[in-house]
Amino acid sequence: MKKYLLIVSLALFSYSCKNATNPVLTVNQDPAQYGTPFQAVPNTADIVMYEVNIGAFSAAGNLNGITARLDSIKALGINTIWLMPIYPIGILKSFGSPYCVMNYTAVNPNYGTLQDLRNLVTQAHNRNIAVILDWVGNDTSWDNPWISNKSWYTQDANGNIISPAGTNWTDVADLNYNNMDMRTAMIKAMKFWVLTANIDGFRCDAADYIPFDFWQQAIDTLQNMQGRNLILLAEGDRSDHFAEGFQMDYSWAFLTTLKNVFINNEAADSLFATNTAEYVNVPVNKRKLRFTTNHDESNVATPIQLFNGKQGAIAASVITICMQGVPLLYCGQEVGVSNPLTYSTQRPINWTQNPDMSATYKQLLAFYNSSDALRKGGLIPYANADVVAFAKQYQNEHALILVNTRNRTVTYNVPSALISSAWTNISNNTTMTLGNTLTLSPYQYYLLKQ
Repeated sequence: MKKYLLIVSLALFSYSCKNATNPVLTVNQDPAQYGTPFQAVPNTADIVMYEVNIGAFSAAGNLNGITARLDSIKALGINTIWLMPIYPIGILKSFGSPYCVMNYTAVNPNYGTLQDLRNLVTQAHNRNIAVILDWVGNDTSWDNPWISNKSWYTQDANGNIISPAGTNWTDVADLNYNNMDMRTAMIKAMKFWVLTANIDGFRCDAADYIPFDFWQQAIDTLQNMQGRNLILLAEGDRSDHFAEGFQMDYSWAFLTTLKNVFINNEAADSLFATNTAEYVNVPVNKRKLRFTTNHDESNVATPIQLFNGKQGAIAASVITICMQGVPLLYCGQEVGVSNPLTYSTQRPINWTQNPDMSATYKQLLAFYNSSDALRKGGLIPYANADVVAFAKQYQNEHALILVNTRNRTVTYNVPSALISSAWTNISNNTTMTLGNTLTLSPYQYYLLKQ
């Protein structure tokens, strides 16, 4: 959402939406299809998502900087990239957030050109990585060309266009979803990127604020585009997002409980109750997006800060990735970025720091990607106040996850059903047989399979 801050480059003042490299969507005509629709878009249950903060991701701070690191993203175990907003940032009333969109159908010249985006998408597809764009549908900048259509925006009793009610998002103007012309333009702009840049879907910002029937109309239109299998993620947790057509929405409640467990000493097994509650209204084959951080969270405090260092951050990630949902990593999380200013002031991520942490995330995601039990299996929870312990089973494959959520040594009483069971320890590829108890050092975890 709008908590995220950036510094606006002076280059934006010279931006022209008629730049030949960034064609503008016409009212009556969709652009020609560029490239071939990607046929290896992962199934929802198999997605491992990676959010990219474009400005902080590389020293260049642009799309080409992402393209240059695609092999590293692939090696981490990622098959879906979410690009934060690529669009020109508004100037009027703006504080530099990329969620203050000046033009829905142009590339921010600070990030590069349409051709740079096309090249990024093509190179990602060549590595079997899907690419989705951040879509900001609730509001626009105050200098977006749409502002000339006053009826497209929410107005107060005096006829003045307003910011979204109940928020402090003063940098943006609230769109009026009672206006059918605005809706049509919004859907055409979304189609524009699918056709013009060959992208594979959208992460939809502030989805809870936008009416059900619009999302239903937009998603029906997008999913009926020929040859397309699009990924659609709602930023929100409104219960009707899955009926609208989204495959995923946000797991905010799980993150809140995770913080309470690690920070406030809440019982570890409270995560199971939260997990159950979140999935009550989730249809089969749809998922919650699970994460320990994202751009909003890391702009305030990074996982290193929240979860008491590297070991705590990794322990929290093990639970989040393995329990039940689509895993999300935020760029730099894998190398232990510890300073929120890296993101808010666009300091380039230091990719050489904490190589041990990066290796651990690679091992964790390799296990997740190779395990049908983790991605698709039924959850078998084992209650404990300090240790998150659960098994997952899919057909004849079994996985067992044990995580000490405390910054102290814990003696875990092994459930009777698991005593004398033999497992392969993923961390060192050795066999271990569980006894009556297991001693776990601070934030220690086990990734086990049969």
